[in-house]
Amino acid sequence: MKIVLAYSGGLDTSVLLSWIKEKYGATMIAFCADIGQEEELKGLRQKAARTGASKTYIEDLSEEFARDFIFPMIQAGAIYENQYFLGTSIARPLIAKRMVEIARREGAEAIAHGATGKGNDQVRFELTAAALAPELQIIAPWRETDFRAEFPGRAEMIQYCKEHHIPIEASAKKPYSMDRNLLHISYEAGILEDPWLDASAPEHKAMYKLSVSPEDAPNKAEYVLLDFVKGICVSVNHKKLSPADIMRMLNKLGGKHGIGRVDLVENRFVGMKSRGVYETPGGAILHFAHRQIETLTMDREVMHLRDSLIPKYSELVYYGFWFSPEREALQAFVTESQKNVTGTVRIKLYKGNIINAGRKSPVSLYNPHIATMESDPTKAYNQSDATGFIRLNGLRLKVAAQVHKRKLK
Repeated sequence: MKIVLAYSGGLDTSVLLSWIKEKYGATMIAFCADIGQEEELKGLRQKAARTGASKTYIEDLSEEFARDFIFPMIQAGAIYENQYFLGTSIARPLIAKRMVEIARREGAEAIAHGATGKGNDQVRFELTAAALAPELQIIAPWRETDFRAEFPGRAEMIQYCKEHHIPIEASAKKPYSMDRNLLHISYEAGILEDPWLDASAPEHKAMYKLSVSPEDAPNKAEYVLLDFVKGICVSVNHKKLSPADIMRMLNKLGGKHGIGRVDLVENRFVGMKSRGVYETPGGAILHFAHRQIETLTMDREVMHLRDSLIPKYSELVYYGFWFSPEREALQAFVTESQKNVTGTVRIKLYKGNIINAGRKSPVSLYNPHIATMESDPTKAYNQSDATGFIRLNGLRLKVAAQVHKRKLK
């Protein structure tokens, strides 16, 4: 039996690699996706081999991640429960997709992951596999009773590694868990399980990796220009960049000014609430700037229709339905809605705030001659027409008032 394992080289996946191989008598293929986590990958291939992998894939998927996952999601204006920029959610379908491709190339019968039975990631990995390769078996050790019985805690994992001569760095457990990629860093569990804990307090300053606190940000605002073509950011400050490099630059600019920190209690797909703290400096800037150019270039009814679909689209990403027919159908509408979202946005970054400082477009629907409070030289709008417009819209209200004799409270 061949099994492809999502592998990082950390304590958990090192144990999983050896344990799964031992239990299933399997040939193990380790896969590590570089999606901008900036972890040290040097020596990972050798470590996987020493732990029991017959082959290891280490692939840089940063450009594909930004181009085919982050940017289409930004076009949709997706944000889960009005706060979460979906940084972890959008990464999982890409990783699972690549695992499926490797499994087929290697003739593997199963893929395995280290997601727990309480979280969203298990769903995201497995729904992707269901959509792309329903014939593959899924191995999720954290949902197996015997695995949890053998490893009730970190100490047992460290002991297992010692007994099996698995190379690990046995450090003390952090007071929280962390997941990083090109779009964000998430922090959860440990001390953060108390929703009353102030994660922005000075004593937790060292937790953050991408951004300074707004209090420590520069006292001078910084202007940034973003150019969009069909809803996709193509350059920053007049410099054309690849999608991944745009994310890296915006993360750097936003982080410098304390942009994109979010502390929220969210509703997991499995039913429980969880508290998470996120850093999404580049994503927050893109989301804001994209909306600004839309206000100038999108038809009102198209915008309102798209906006009505944001909660559903965001749920589909969060729940793991990226490769579902309904998400793909929504994406087709989003793509159509973005065909004229082209132009330049100027923003100002200052102590955790993103401030609009101007927008322009060659296909702007804003006409200052029509919008002006002065006389309209184009004669496109006759104010007298509003009388009939208001009368017709008020008719049903008048009828209802006469029938029900509504009284003022």
